[in-house]
Amino acid sequence: MLLLTRRQTILAAIATSLAGRAAFAQSAPAKVRIALDWTPNTNHIGIYVAKEKGFYAAAGLDVEILPFTDTSAGTLVSNGVADFGISSEIEALTQRAGGGDVKMVYGVVQTETARLIFKGGRDDIKRPRDLDGKTYGGFGGTWESALVSAMIRNDGGKGDVKTVTLGTSAYEALDNGSIDFTLEIYTWEGIAAELENRKIGRFHYSDYGIPDEQTTVIVSSDAYLSASREHARAFIQATRQGYVYSIDHPDEACDLLIAGSNGALMNTELVRASQKALIEGHFLRSEAGVIGTLDPAKAEAIGGFLVENGILVDANGTVLKEKPDFSAYYTNELLG
Repeated sequence: MLLLTRRQTILAAIATSLAGRAAFAQSAPAKVRIALDWTPNTNHIGIYVAKEKGFYAAAGLDVEILPFTDTSAGTLVSNGVADFGISSEIEALTQRAGGGDVKMVYGVVQTETARLIFKGGRDDIKRPRDLDGKTYGGFGGTWESALVSAMIRNDGGKGDVKTVTLGTSAYEALDNGSIDFTLEIYTWEGIAAELENRKIGRFHYSDYGIPDEQTTVIVSSDAYLSASREHARAFIQATRQGYVYSIDHPDEACDLLIAGSNGALMNTELVRASQKALIEGHFLRSEAGVIGTLDPAKAEAIGGFLVENGILVDANGTVLKEKPDFSAYYTNELLG
């Protein structure tokens, strides 16, 4: 009787274990939504790779990539429409300061990818201070004027420029002379210009006193992180795996991005050249081998610049006079 009881106990334990495994295997994957900041491009490559290579599925996630809309990804995240979103460090800092539930959780790039540009070959533009009195073609960002003016002043100019909001291609506006200078994302727009054999002059922000920043980041919300911490951790780690794979297997990664874009990426030469620039320029992976980590010193520096220039306002629209605790604006905890 004792032997039978032991056998029954063992068999019951095995049955319980198998039932538990079966239930886990059959449980539906967790739904996760990430909103894009623009049409698909190489800034998003790790996400598409993680989805197509099954990294998300292996982590128990069903990831939906939400297409770009007129509403910023950070706003979608803050309002609970998306769980994650592609944003910029400046936009994330601005939205959080203004009361938005936005927190940076992944650094897509490790250093600034944007440039101030002008039509190449101009004898009257050799350095930023030569831009005084000229026309800047902008995109409506409140921080743009502060950045442009600071670069000019840091080079010995006054920082006085005329600003117009672009209603056409920035490069067309440069060509037809309706503007004298503008901004670009070098690793996409700049590479496209090079492939088109456009002659473009460029100034790096950091060469003229602007703090380096991680131009492209992934954001989430405190609400989502509190409610779904383990799903968030699984998503970020699988996403990092996707970006690592895109660096180590760029050709395959580009193919996956192109296929996943559903026809949005017709210029395959641009996709491959852009990914090459992101890798060789140590944007996706720093020279020290860092991938995905948010740099506290950079967040503090660019955040300080925004405060000093009156860009950050609180939820009531009041300009912040002192630095907030920027360490609450981001977390690297999900990477570990």
